[in-house]
Amino acid sequence: MFVHWDHASQRGWEVSWPLVGGVFSLPKSQQTTAAEYHALAATFDPTGYDPVGLAQTAAAAGMRYVVFTARHHNGYSMYDTAVSDHKVSNSPYGAPSGRDLVRETADAFRAEGLHVGLYYSLSDWYHPDYPAWTEDFRPYRLGFSPPLPTDEQANRFRGYMMAQLRELLTGYGRIDIVWFDGGWERPATWWDTGAVESLIHDLQPDALINDRLPGRGDFMTPEQFVPATAPGARWESCLTMNDSWGYNPDDTEYKSARAIIHALCETAGRGGNLLLNVSPKGDGTIPDEQTVRLAEVAGWMSRHASAIHDTTAGLEPWQFYGPSTRTGQAGSSVLVNLFLLMRPYETVTVRGLPVRRVQSVRMLASGTELRFDTRTGIFESLMPDPDGEIIITVPATEIDEYATVLQVEITPAP
Repeated sequence: MFVHWDHASQRGWEVSWPLVGGVFSLPKSQQTTAAEYHALAATFDPTGYDPVGLAQTAAAAGMRYVVFTARHHNGYSMYDTAVSDHKVSNSPYGAPSGRDLVRETADAFRAEGLHVGLYYSLSDWYHPDYPAWTEDFRPYRLGFSPPLPTDEQANRFRGYMMAQLRELLTGYGRIDIVWFDGGWERPATWWDTGAVESLIHDLQPDALINDRLPGRGDFMTPEQFVPATAPGARWESCLTMNDSWGYNPDDTEYKSARAIIHALCETAGRGGNLLLNVSPKGDGTIPDEQTVRLAEVAGWMSRHASAIHDTTAGLEPWQFYGPSTRTGQAGSSVLVNLFLLMRPYETVTVRGLPVRRVQSVRMLASGTELRFDTRTGIFESLMPDPDGEIIITVPATEIDEYATVLQVEITPAP
């Protein structure tokens, strides 16, 4: 679960981007001035936020970790930082008790047995030494940034950034993922990424770092799509339910639950993770459109989680016309999970399997055993362990509303 959220959610504005005039990749983003955007910090009071309920929703949907927005490009800290006054602990929600949304979220998700990741933007459109964004810098263009700060300003800003990272990595328990963004605005050397990486490894030795810390990273992060082939050994697609990251009632173009489940199957079938975004409203509640879809995902995962969790990429595309995963180790039976993302005709064919070692085929959800036939070439049939095809009969009564999963059991080679 990805969580994009800040004080501008009170107005239903996309996170950060409205203050710079929007960006091409967010077609429903609004436009406002930086001053109007930042002023909403004074009224941020998300008393409806229920991190325990959100963590339970994530667990029910089969999610294994959260990545929560600690600070986005707009520079607003969703925790009680000591090095900035632009923070939730100075809002009506946080003051005078110093309430801290990062802490509440991390504690709730960890209590549900989920891992905790934090999103942190390298760029900061509020900090005076970055420098802060002004209307003179418009329009925003990727590959272009406002004039670089002086060396003195840059050193102060990097000190502030490192201080915030130290706070997040020492004050919130075990942090499993540090998810950077915004590094495109400066040359890679400007960020001193070696020092950033060393700080993380010193304070949280087991934390993974994404590939958006320029020149570094333990996993790749394709955005808003599932690549046709796996982009690396470890990767994660981040995906919104509509076209916006933050709560945006202007954006009603929601993906169906079926489309989200299909994206999950495609991602798992290529050996990746799916980081699915939610966007709380200004009061902290989750939009109905999102809770409905998460409930539908949870229902499907309650029947099919073993085909997603703790699996590796499955068959080659020529073997089966759809994604697949597998579980099992050398010397033991292998389970191959076939995701039927289109309604099959009477049968489904899988190629390139050791047909004499196919022990069974069953519906994963119900456990119903399915009939299958095998076929090999004439000469191959004389071999002791030939590869061939299996043709599985799939009753129409067994088709799942969202994605049907068949499980093929293959015994070890003799």
